[in-house]
Formats: sequence, structure tokens, C-alpha cells
Amino acid sequence: MTAEKNTVPHGHTISKSDRRELLAQNSKIIWFTGLSGSGKSTIAGKVEEVLNRRGFLTYLLDGDNVREGLNKDLGFTNKDRSENIRRIGEVSRLFVDAGVIVLAAFISPLKEDRKQVRALVEPGEFLEVFVNCPLEICEQRDPKGLYKKARAGEIADFTGIDAPFEIPDAPEIEIQSDKVSVEQAAEEIVRFVKPKIELE
Repeated sequence: MTAEKNTVPHGHTISKSDRRELLAQNSKIIWFTGLSGSGKSTIAGKVEEVLNRRGFLTYLLDGDNVREGLNKDLGFTNKDRSENIRRIGEVSRLFVDAGVIVLAAFISPLKEDRKQVRALVEPGEFLEVFVNCPLEICEQRDPKGLYKKARAGEIADFTGIDAPFEIPDAPEIEIQSDKVSVEQAAEEIVRFVKPKIELE
């Protein structure tokens, strides 16, 4: 039998609203998507620093870090990549329920996967940040040497080379990371999200 047929969700007396009141903030998923090397994790980390200094409780989920633990059993097939995002979405949903602002930095190349994460939470709780950077710039940066390996045929199905990246249709915010500094990008994102995470 599947888990769905043998589980009954437990009702809790403390609600998401109670946790938000305690932390004096509105919890959200701030989801950073973009090519490898676009600056997602770096910008997300700077946003977290700024929010932390301003008194918000946050947690940053990053692709490589999550694959070191929770998702270390997953590879890079299309199925595994979608499962990777599904699990991250579920973890992010728990953070939102806990009243915490979660920043999630993942390539997440497929629209459908991102759409499914958005559907896990209530309207307005998922804020998509498209870190837009031309492929050639990402390749020039190549901080992990992955593009070089992909071009040499050492990595198959690499996003942007021989696997697609589906550009978001209507992200809440778009950052052109080849045209602004990390600090400027972070400030722009914080200006956008701050009114949404402040408890009225």
C-alpha cells in the first residue's frame, strides 16, 4: 500500500498565523531561478544578509548543499531533477508554515516544476526571482568548471548547453545579473519583498 492510503494528517493547535505573529513577519518562498553561474546563490546569500540585519528570520536553501544531504540519492536525469525540485518545494512549504522566510536558489530549469512549487503554497507566498544572465557570461564565469566539462562532453544534459532552460513567463522580479552588482541586485530584491514580508 502507498503512504497516501495509510496516513492521516495530524491537526496542530498552533497555526501559521500564530508563528508569523511570534516572529513578526510574513513567511514567503523567495525562489531564485537561472542558469548555472548566473549568480543565484551569491545574490540570495546577500539578500539573506540584508534581511537578517533588518530583523527577519530567514533560511537559505542552495542546490549543491541540498544534494549533499536530503537529495544525495538523486542524480541528474530529468526525473531526478524534477524530484529534486519537488522535495525542495515541500521543504520550502514547511518553512513557510513555520513562519520563516525561505530563500531557495536552484537552476530549476522547467516551468512545470516551478509551477508545482508555487502551487504548494497560498497565492502570494511564492515570489519568483529570475536571475537573468546571458549564457556566454555564465560560461565566462564558470565558477565550478561545469561548462568546460559540458563542452568537453564530460557532463551530459547540462542546462543551457544540451538541456533546456525555460525562461519564466512572469517572474515577480527579474535581475539582469550581468548589468548590476550583487549588492545592487540584493537591494532591488529587498525593496520589492520587504513590504510583502512585513507583518501589518
